[in-house]
Amino acid sequence: MIKVGAYEAKTQFSALLEKVERGEEVLITRHGKPVARLTKAQTASLEEIDDAIARILERRKDCSIGPGGWKAARDRGRKY
Repeated sequence: MIKVGAYEAKTQFSALLEKVERGEEVLITRHGKPVARLTKAQTASLEEIDDAIARILERRKDCSIGPGGWKAARDRGRKY
């Protein structure tokens, strides 16, 4: 893992992105303390996206609120 300060990361951002594209990780520090990490983005396949959508839609079936029910649900969540 490459460690760079915030100023260096700012001035060398394009070069750091190229390193990240090649699979390296970059840890950005400020005053010697870690504040951010650059890693290669992970892409999902169409199959993974379809599976995620199916899971969301399945869960949505269990969360139906009838007419006017949303107001009662809202009021139950209010503390004051």
